[in-house]
Amino acid sequence: MKLGALAAVLGKSEQLSAVDRDREILSLTQDSRKAGSGAVFVALRGYHVDGHRFVAQAAKQGAAAVVVEESSDTGPLPGVVVIRADDTRKALAALAAKFYDYPSNRVKLVGITGTKGKTTTSYLVKSVIEAAGRSSGLIGTIEYRIGNRVYAAPNTTPESLEVQALLAEMAEQGVSYCVMEVSSHALALGRTDGCAFEAAAFTNLAPEHLDFHETMDAYFNAKLLLFTGMTHGKAAVVNIDDPRGKEIIAGLTTRVITYGFSEQADVRPRAPIDQTMQGLSFTAATPAGDIAIESSLVGTYNVSNILAAVGLGVALGFSRDDISRGITAMAAVPGRMEREDEGQPFGVVVDYAHTEGSLAALLEAIRDMAPRRVITLFGCGGERDRTKRPKMGAAALANSDLVIVTSDNPRPEDPLA
Repeated sequence: MKLGALAAVLGKSEQLSAVDRDREILSLTQDSRKAGSGAVFVALRGYHVDGHRFVAQAAKQGAAAVVVEESSDTGPLPGVVVIRADDTRKALAALAAKFYDYPSNRVKLVGITGTKGKTTTSYLVKSVIEAAGRSSGLIGTIEYRIGNRVYAAPNTTPESLEVQALLAEMAEQGVSYCVMEVSSHALALGRTDGCAFEAAAFTNLAPEHLDFHETMDAYFNAKLLLFTGMTHGKAAVVNIDDPRGKEIIAGLTTRVITYGFSEQADVRPRAPIDQTMQGLSFTAATPAGDIAIESSLVGTYNVSNILAAVGLGVALGFSRDDISRGITAMAAVPGRMEREDEGQPFGVVVDYAHTEGSLAALLEAIRDMAPRRVITLFGCGGERDRTKRPKMGAAALANSDLVIVTSDNPRPEDPLA
């Protein structure tokens, strides 16, 4: 790809000489160590490290061009084209989408955002897609998956360059749909800019990530970006049991399918809901007609996750049979109410619950199974939202016979403090 074509998406092409516009670009990177010959290096300001410190290194390694913020002082970089942008994160997203030829136009992209339920819902939707005979990819908290190929997931939603690279690989492999967990960080930082979503779902909003967003309104507004960026004719699936769901719907021009326990919801459970240790059974009312649900998932909150997946299945035009079979086929999600059975005379459940609400819902679901005693082992990550720590402690105490607090990735914090 020519540098001029890349620079054009930033409105900078005309500022380059004809010779520079004609430079052949072989790679795009935010990692200076990968900035070899023919590369464009984009300098990002991170939490701990500023990529602008490595501009000279990228130039020394043969980078054809560097993209830096307007205020940065790069010093002399002989033979290297310097392109300045107001926000290099936004610039990287635009450049990545162009470099990989807008892969979300070739793979139908399904986004799921919310504080709780994203991962379980994403696996359910992936299962529905596959039950319909379509190939699928997954980008989420646990893993990034393209067919049978699995990559580790350092972030729920990766940086924009990796998002576009993953989508491009899916398109090349003939994947029809990609299901993506879309985090509030990703939306606020522009990681999904340049992505065209076919459908998107909002699960709920609860206090989380306030170390980054600072206020609940800022947190919500980040989530809202997923929907305000959708084009006319696409579908939004929204939980109307959550007060913020109505706020999302109010500003949308896209097709809306609501879900929840409310009688006003487009997708809702018909009574009764049968809950046992073996799973859930109920009938879901939908705009496409009633759908029989049998799932090995347990807990009332998983009814809500299933309804979200059903809503997305309806939005994407899958048949009732495909939706029903897909929900049944999804047996478990790693780390989500995951039962461990090594023949021990007591139950063991592993769950990712990392907020007050998630932990309380998990333990209430455990209590519904009528165990004689509940022992809860949990921790809170270091260098993250500290306001939730006492709340999670209270939730654990309220629903457990014994609570053990442990170190959960303390990062540079002193665990004993």
